[in-house]
Amino acid sequence: MKTSIAPQPEASGTPYADAVRWYAFTHPHSMQIPGHGMTPEGLAANLADFVGAEALSCDLTRVLDGVDLGPHSPEVEAQKLAARAWGARRTWFLTNGASQANRMATLAVRGLGTRILAQRNAHSSLSDGIILAGLEPRFMLPSIDHEHGISHGVHPVTLANALKEAEEQGAPVHSIYLVSPSYFGTVADIRQLADIAHDHGVPLIVDCAWGAHFGFHPDLPETPTRLGADLMVTSNHKLGGSLSQSAMLHLGEGEFADVLEPLVDRAFSMTASTSPSSLLLGSLDISRHSLETGTEQIGRSIDSARRLREAIEHDPRFSLLDSGYSQFADIVALDPLHVVIDISCTGQDGNWVKSHMNDVHGIGFEMATDNTVVAILGAGQVIDHDLILAALNETADAGTTEAAASGRRVEALPLPVPGTLKMLPRDAYFADTEVVSWQDSIGRIAASALAAYPPGVPNMLPGELITTEVIDYLRAVAATPDGYVRGAPDPLVDTVRVITGG
Repeated sequence: MKTSIAPQPEASGTPYADAVRWYAFTHPHSMQIPGHGMTPEGLAANLADFVGAEALSCDLTRVLDGVDLGPHSPEVEAQKLAARAWGARRTWFLTNGASQANRMATLAVRGLGTRILAQRNAHSSLSDGIILAGLEPRFMLPSIDHEHGISHGVHPVTLANALKEAEEQGAPVHSIYLVSPSYFGTVADIRQLADIAHDHGVPLIVDCAWGAHFGFHPDLPETPTRLGADLMVTSNHKLGGSLSQSAMLHLGEGEFADVLEPLVDRAFSMTASTSPSSLLLGSLDISRHSLETGTEQIGRSIDSARRLREAIEHDPRFSLLDSGYSQFADIVALDPLHVVIDISCTGQDGNWVKSHMNDVHGIGFEMATDNTVVAILGAGQVIDHDLILAALNETADAGTTEAAASGRRVEALPLPVPGTLKMLPRDAYFADTEVVSWQDSIGRIAASALAAYPPGVPNMLPGELITTEVIDYLRAVAATPDGYVRGAPDPLVDTVRVITGG
């Protein structure tokens, strides 16, 4: 039951979240959307049991005085506080994840020109944005750890050479898109990369989806907007403490800010829901405040991850990928909250280890490759190291195989080299298509993006030539216990959608 007394919004440093709470308490009767009426009664009783009555009362409609209405609303103030926290000129709160941010960024930079130079191991939402905006992509391959089947970042020399090559071919690029940190927590030299981009008169977009917490503790890498990035994506729900599906897009303070700001604003209007969740927006406000005031708690998370690393290093069956990162010149820093464990000496498949840990011990790892599992701690999270190590030991013992006894290491499935881009992705996406067997697809032009998930990086893009190497990789991933290929016509990639006649 809502109180009939009107409490004032609390001055807790979360203006939007406080305003939502205030509105919920001061408006006990609703004849607006959402249709649950903001009460745990009637048909909404089951929903209240699921999410809680307080969450239901804070699930508000839009255009409310004192919440989001007007240029000086609590929502606008919350976004200004976020821009300050991440070193940005302006920040947009998003309720469709970092995927929305990537689509916004690509739509915005289309206003500068059609040609974009992008890191090839970007999330599939980038390729979606390229299609939506009608961009002409050029791709750079990142450094690749072939032993573990994972990719990292782009070295400044790689970027400089790619820009020079484009200019020599008479097709200079109009924007650049890079990823840092990687899914595995490796960080690129954003300051140098930004300087190179700006020397060529081009803005830099950085997908920092996995680094929303960067810059909020001295032992964490700096946030890219403070290193020269012109646009930065943060998926706050990943490690920043907001609710799933909430994210931010930040506009940096730089020479491109004036021209980019209205373009991003228009892209936001095109991609955002007209009924965004106040719960997701409020969680972003709270996430920002928690990161700004939670230095001590973040430090405990970093220490917790360190102790997990130390425990793992004492078991000869496990090792940490961190120790081998020095061989990759593009890596200049690491996110300490990513703990990537090499389990190849156990003789077991990483996907089996991940499933066993989840099914038997109730411990979820973020992802696995053939010979690694990835543990990620959210900022402020502390884990039970003894429990996790005991579960890993049991898992290693439970899956002991003849291969493990012989000391043979499990090899990673090699990452395939993408096929040559034969058509612009947008043209391929809207072309006449047909579905054929995987055997008949080889040598044809792809009509859809296919991505082994996670991490959701397309191994095949619309317009690319389909190769045996790529098809074999996708089918091998699909055949694993937790294997999933996003965009495939069927779960096992027995069929592929291709350009008719192409």
